Amino acid sequence: MLSTSKSEPSISKPKAVRGSIFYLTDDPGSQSDPFGCYEYYEDGILVLRDDGHILDVGPSAQITVKHRLLANEIADFSGRLVIPGFIDTHIHYPQAEIIAAYGEQLVHWLEKYAYPTESRFADRSYAQAVSRFFLHELLRNGTTTALIFGSVHRSSIDALFREAEKLNLRIIGGKVMMDRNAPEHLLDTAETTNADNEALIATWHNKGRIQYAITPRFAITSSPAQLIVAAKLYHARDDLYLHTHVAENLNEIALTQQLYPSAKSYLHVYDDFGLVGSRSLFAHGIHLTDDDFGLLAEKQAALSFCPTSNLFLGSGLFNFSKACKKNILLGIGTDIGAGTSFSMFQTMNEAYKVVQLQRSSHHQTQTDSETHLTPFKAFYLATLGAARALYLDNMLGSFQPGKEGDFIILNLEATPLLKFRMLHTQSLSERLFVLMMLADDRVVDAVYIMGRYWYGHSADAAI
Repeated sequence: MLSTSKSEPSISKPKAVRGSIFYLTDDPGSQSDPFGCYEYYEDGILVLRDDGHILDVGPSAQITVKHRLLANEIADFSGRLVIPGFIDTHIHYPQAEIIAAYGEQLVHWLEKYAYPTESRFADRSYAQAVSRFFLHELLRNGTTTALIFGSVHRSSIDALFREAEKLNLRIIGGKVMMDRNAPEHLLDTAETTNADNEALIATWHNKGRIQYAITPRFAITSSPAQLIVAAKLYHARDDLYLHTHVAENLNEIALTQQLYPSAKSYLHVYDDFGLVGSRSLFAHGIHLTDDDFGLLAEKQAALSFCPTSNLFLGSGLFNFSKACKKNILLGIGTDIGAGTSFSMFQTMNEAYKVVQLQRSSHHQTQTDSETHLTPFKAFYLATLGAARALYLDNMLGSFQPGKEGDFIILNLEATPLLKFRMLHTQSLSERLFVLMMLADDRVVDAVYIMGRYWYGHSADAAI
């Protein structure tokens, strides 16, 4: 838990943090060293306001004099890398216990693993225990913000928000909407989901750092009547989110076409109900058409690239090149529990391989920059790019003054292999690439939430 006790070390709420500071300021595209798109201070200082927002950042010699900082006011992480906290743009907290469930593709995986597991979240105390474990696991891996699916039960998202409030986390979440084509005991109705969502929005939306997302699971499990309700809720306020899945699996797409035969495409099912727009985010999008990409760009809607899940379920390879070419708002997601790791490093690792596979299969050359996933681009998608996809870049994703002080401290020598490999790197780009290929939770030395050190990093959060 976060601590405010005066007996704890000054690291709990420093006035400033010293280390090697790195953050993106713009989309680096596919440039190997994107001048003007990032800031890096080998010996830098990040200064925090009393309320946890960022006051200033820059070279340590300059910042120390400018702000008259004393040694005991600085948490010294010299030799460590300081970056903004990671932002996960798609994850299911009730599915944490079925990570690495063997051997199915999407629809069968839902029936065999996800639905039976999610039925347990009718129990509020169980939901609370899993919420606690889930949030601690996110933070252990350096993820400080996430867009989160609950279960169909109102109590599941209520429990998640209660635990997030204790930690002062900025998260976005919603109760699943699902009124057909799923086990009877997991179904709601258009009427009950409207009442549940309205109550949750009234209680939690914009309470502290919590925001709400209207969350139909996918078109297959929502009737037209329920999607009408989803649209009404989504448009009731201009700061609510819409979070769902699209075009993940070919069998899923075929079933969606049967259920909505008049729709131009899977994505157009949502658009026909007014559910594609700003602050709408669609997970996966593996099998989108050119017209679909155009629609997302036109409506300024976002996609979440979920490589570990897509590979694990055999769903396909996300068209990263097309998404970049169309300037789609894009983040990356772990998609726990079909996704196989809470670590954004491991998610970036698999994203790189997905892009490489497509470059190889399409006989593309090294000069085809649209298909590169450089280390700068990968870290952009996990920080500032994700913040932009969630319309939170005025608050998160970089270290510009005024933004919220969520950041992590990384030890580039956390394992013998990393330490050895880092000895043979020549540039920041190389070090970032080694991190995204070899790092995991062991690299995360410290986590700060609104300028306060998270003391639960080594705590036992087991349920």
